[in-house]
Amino acid sequence: MGFLIGKRILITGVASKLSIAYGIANAMHKQGSELAFTYQNNKLKPRVEEFAASLDSNIVIECDVSNDGSIISLFSELQKTWSKFDGFVHAIGFAPTDQLNGDYIDAVTRDGFRIAHEVSSYSFVAMAKSCREMLNKNASLLTLTYLGAERAVPNYNVMGLAKASLEANVRYMANAMGPQGIRVNAISAGPIRTLAASGIKNFRKMLAHYDVVTPIRRAINIHDIGNSAAFLCSNLAAGITGEIIHVDGGFSIAVMSE
Repeated sequence: MGFLIGKRILITGVASKLSIAYGIANAMHKQGSELAFTYQNNKLKPRVEEFAASLDSNIVIECDVSNDGSIISLFSELQKTWSKFDGFVHAIGFAPTDQLNGDYIDAVTRDGFRIAHEVSSYSFVAMAKSCREMLNKNASLLTLTYLGAERAVPNYNVMGLAKASLEANVRYMANAMGPQGIRVNAISAGPIRTLAASGIKNFRKMLAHYDVVTPIRRAINIHDIGNSAAFLCSNLAAGITGEIIHVDGGFSIAVMSE
């Protein structure tokens, strides 16, 4: 019997079968949860509908988190099927490509900084604000971050600042929503070959270094992240909130290999 049976979870950020969000959705489906999905635009809609169907879901709703009206519309539409639900996975992050290359100070711009923070951090609390009254007690909100929030990672640049903002967001949201019985956490994932990661210069070199340094001596995959996410959104994690859980094979605690 799955430990998410009876739970209804909204999944954002599925773009392909390589997406971390897909790994999370797959793990949650295996544990018995009902799922709903969002898509950003009409180009992605057929793909997300196909993934949703494979996971026994027919709830697929458009949402562009850079637009408050779109977020409000998402939950108005979701309410037609689910009057109440048990949380959402925020797997959304973006910065313009020109922000992810070279010297941070040379690359960063006012617009790039704003866009990275609005899409990657503010959207998490914006979604929570719009659906707060729809969330069941013991609901769980989960987002995805990265070690670039804690350390200066070459070419990650302004996304590091946006992820640091997101991690602070987790703590403040957890404190604000805790009295309702709602938990808020983040997974700091190890580097994974995804569409989003492909925009970071020298990403393959980063992976090669990771495989050598990480204590478990292997790359993290979307199934590792998915299983951890399923746990955090379950009642098994009822005492965990406001945390940044590193699912990176121990990379974040290691200095160098032997």
